[in-house]
Amino acid sequence: MSKFRTTEISDPRFESNHLRHITVKSSHLKNRGDITVFVPPGEDLSNLPIVILLHGVYGSHWIWSQKTGIHLKMKSWIETESIEPMIIAMPSDGLFGDGSGYLPHKNADFEKWIVEDVPNAVVELIPQASSTSKLFIAGLSMGGFGALRLGIKHNDKFSGVSGLSSITVVEEMALFVEEELSAYHQNEAQNKSVYATILKHKNKFPPFRFDCGKDDELIEGNRKLHQQLVDLNIDHTYKENPGKHEWVYWEAHIKETIQFFNDILKQ
Repeated sequence: MSKFRTTEISDPRFESNHLRHITVKSSHLKNRGDITVFVPPGEDLSNLPIVILLHGVYGSHWIWSQKTGIHLKMKSWIETESIEPMIIAMPSDGLFGDGSGYLPHKNADFEKWIVEDVPNAVVELIPQASSTSKLFIAGLSMGGFGALRLGIKHNDKFSGVSGLSSITVVEEMALFVEEELSAYHQNEAQNKSVYATILKHKNKFPPFRFDCGKDDELIEGNRKLHQQLVDLNIDHTYKENPGKHEWVYWEAHIKETIQFFNDILKQ
């Protein structure tokens, strides 16, 4: 039985470059939600790992594929056997304002959309996935905030977590959105910052990494988070690279995230 009242998936006759497109009616969004999915080519592929890849502000489900060509890169990496076959699920954030923050809001739960609905939709509609597929989560900027926070908070679901150029505290949303910060108000401390989430779950969380460009406006927040984790001897991987808060950086460095997940699969 479907977990959704309605589902739609693109017709393979009209798909291209191994991208599939899903729309489901989400009880958490109280609306429809969209997911673009890269499904590796190949016969008899099953139980593939699923990487949920989150976008930043202003974006939607299409943006990772059409700004970085992640699906083309994945196909190439898989063909050269540098990466194991993985499904890349790229959902919208729920399309609140300039960005939902992947947070629970008063009228819609954008957190549960990502953590529950997205993997359920992929498992239900993509034959190469299953209920026992390994699950990973990553994202850029606002999506990095979502990935780090959700991946660590819901550590029973995720096998690895990665953030690129991540917002680290909810107040940093004000750098990008026109909505008032009150729209992102949270009662739980762990919903307000990545560090607070890590502290709450420090006895159990999956391997995680994050990176940031040295000329990114979010670099100081990333450096602060890294130092906080070092001070508490919390295991993590942090890297700084040349670059700004822009697609050139994310296209250049997304493979480090995928390789990180691939290494976890090999363990």
